[in-house]
Amino acid sequence: QVQLVESGGGLVQPGGSLRLSCAASGSNFSITSMGWYRQAPGTQREFVAVITSSGGMTHYGDSVKGRSTISRDHAKNTVHLEMNRPIPKDTDVYYCNAVAVLIGTMRLSTYWGQGTPVTVSS
Repeated sequence: QVQLVESGGGLVQPGGSLRLSCAASGSNFSITSMGWYRQAPGTQREFVAVITSSGGMTHYGDSVKGRSTISRDHAKNTVHLEMNRPIPKDTDVYYCNAVAVLIGTMRLSTYWGQGTPVTVSS
């Protein structure tokens, strides 16, 4: 089992910067990728960004591409999302995501954090 704990949400000024972090913990697992999704009430969860465990390959959703950076601290099993120039449309609940394999098996499982709300407003 993998537990994900997000931090860094809250009120952000438009045009400022946003930094979210997610720490993974648990035992007997190996993470293959970590990422972020976001969701507003009554809408589908939207992909934001993902980073692979091995080569650090990254991929971004169209709505944040060019103004966001996802990074990972392997030693701390932590992933960060930095977003420059947030706009009010970035207001959402942001969820951390991890795909991990149980050590000794070939079974991949997907895990989610509880979500951290972000409000972009002046």
